[in-house]
Parts: sequence; C-alpha cells; structure tokens
Amino acid sequence: MRSRSVQCLSPAGLHRMAYTEWGDAANPRVLVCVHGLTRCGRDFDFLAEALSDTYRVVCPDVVGRGQSDWLRNKALYGVPQYAADMVTLLARLDAEEVHWLGTSMGGLIGMALAAQENTPVKRLVLNDVGPVLTAVSLKRIGEYLGQAPRFDSIEQAEAFVRLVSAPFGRLTDAQWRHLTRHVVRTAADGRIEFRYDPGIAQPFAQDAGGGQDVDLWPLYDAIRCPTLVLRGADSDLLLAKTAAQMASRGPHAQTVEIAGVGHAPMLLDESQVGIVRNFLLAG
Repeated sequence: MRSRSVQCLSPAGLHRMAYTEWGDAANPRVLVCVHGLTRCGRDFDFLAEALSDTYRVVCPDVVGRGQSDWLRNKALYGVPQYAADMVTLLARLDAEEVHWLGTSMGGLIGMALAAQENTPVKRLVLNDVGPVLTAVSLKRIGEYLGQAPRFDSIEQAEAFVRLVSAPFGRLTDAQWRHLTRHVVRTAADGRIEFRYDPGIAQPFAQDAGGGQDVDLWPLYDAIRCPTLVLRGADSDLLLAKTAAQMASRGPHAQTVEIAGVGHAPMLLDESQVGIVRNFLLAG
C-alpha cells in the first residue's frame, strides 16, 4: 500500500486530496474505489489487497474526509466538486480508462462520471446506491451528520461507530476496529474526534430533498457501461423496487442482494469481494 496525494482546484482555491494505492503502479488496469459520505478510502483495504494482483487499485479520501484537506467554502461539498477532483486524480494516474466501485456517495460520483460523454468509466459497481435516494434514509443520515461528537477513548469511538453503522451488518471485532481507527484522530487535547469536516452537513441538509425522495433517473439512464448493483437486503436507501428498475432501464444493471445487511455492504469478506471480482473481470 502506498499513500499519496494530488492537488485539486475548487472555486475557493486549491486543496489536497489524499489516496492510497495498491498493486503495480505501472498496471494499466485501474480500479478506483470511492467511499461513503463520512467514511474514507481505507474502508477498501481488504478488497484492494485482494484485487491488487489484477488491478492498480486506487482509494481516494474524498475532500473533507480522511487525510484530505477540508474545503474553505462548505457550500462546495457536493458531487460536482467531487467528480472534478476525481478527473484530476485520473490525470495524475495517467488512466484513460478505469473500472469504478462506489459505496453510497462514491456510487453517486461514479454515476455522475459514467453518465458523461466520452467517460473514462468502462465498468461500474454501485454499492447500495441508485437513482432514488429515499427520504427515510436521508433523514436517518442527517440525524448524526455534522454533530462532531468527541470521545475519551478509541473504545468509545468504536461503540458510536457500531451504533450509527449498525446497518453494515454482522462484522468481526477486528473489522469494527478497522472501520473506526481510520475515520478518527486524536485532537490536541487528547480526545478522539472524527476525521471529517462537520461542514459537509450544510449542503447535505440543503440537498436532502426537503422530506422527499431525491430522483436521479436522468443521470442513471445516461449510463452505457456494464453496471453491477449491490444491495443490502435491508437497505433503506436503495429499495428493492428501485434496484429492479435499474435492471430494466439505463445500463440494465446486474443486481445482487446481500442478506443480513442494510446500508451498506462493506466488502470485508471473501464472498462479497468475489461478487465484485467476478463482475469486473467478466469483461
């Protein structure tokens, strides 16, 4: 694993986006894995290591998260800025074509890029996200987003992560600890805090649909590359009826449902990684 960063541009100035990279840096087969709203690229460590024999796997920390800078203008936190940053990243990687795996927000960024004319995205995996974002799930996320809780120990932080991320399903203690330690940091006063900008809550609240579902079907219908949709069987963000529609319109996605999981499958076991591997390498 290699840790690097790339300089990106927003209307408010320059910012640095961190990323981790696995596999042969000269491998022309590039897989970009992008995380969910308050998560980071280290969520994909298990999958990246498993696929690094085939791909150069790149896992960015979306701006405002993980090791990346925070934006000065909080209103810019949104898919247009994130997609622009990813284009800069692809230029740094000298990657003209990529396969894309996006969990939740990372899937929305992937949809935005895959829908463009002359897109570099040639195969797309949408992990528990689609063109309808339910009001119920947006309300649930909004209840904890931007609260910026602080803790006296990593154990307290992990307990909070387990609580708000319970829909991830049954994970081992080691997996929960992994999903905790990469999204927190120790503050100057010794307390533990989350490693994301609470300011991401501002545009999220404005864009959350005003109590209504958010409809992105025109974006999805413009996608033409082979697409796989993973859905947690208990997901409140990607409903079963939406996944069924995704199989019959736009790119006519393959769909796989993961039992015992809500929003979202974390791709931390061989069975889930195997589904992704089989789809990506089918082409």
